[in-house]
Amino acid sequence: MLTALPEAFHRCRDELSALFPVHWEKLALDMDAVPLDPDYDTYLDLENKGQLMLVTLRDAGKLVGYWCATVAPALHYQSTLTANLDMWNILAEYETSVATLILMRAVEREYARRGVKRAYVGEKIHKPCGRLYKLFGYQPVELYYSKMLEN
Repeated sequence: MLTALPEAFHRCRDELSALFPVHWEKLALDMDAVPLDPDYDTYLDLENKGQLMLVTLRDAGKLVGYWCATVAPALHYQSTLTANLDMWNILAEYETSVATLILMRAVEREYARRGVKRAYVGEKIHKPCGRLYKLFGYQPVELYYSKMLEN
């Protein structure tokens, strides 16, 4: 049975650490130049400040997906509590099921519970998920560009 619930990052860290490489291998474009190296101290610091939101997706207790976002007042609109997606992933064997909808509904409930007024999400051009976002009422507002710099 699939369940999606908010959980504390520090309690899930080991389980998440096991899934991060799977996520990285699925989405990273510059694996040679940018190694996977999560800054767990910053995640824990954000969690301690109440600015990290983690919603997990589990199948009979096993972690099969997650949504991680920062939640804080926006720099340009300090009276507006804003969520910024850090990362989300669902294991490949769950991608085509209702798992994504279960996770997104739980994320939306947690945003509402926290009083989030605006949420930002992103999608990889090579792994689009805009249809899902639009299903939940998100609209495209910005496109980011990336460049690897040589040192």
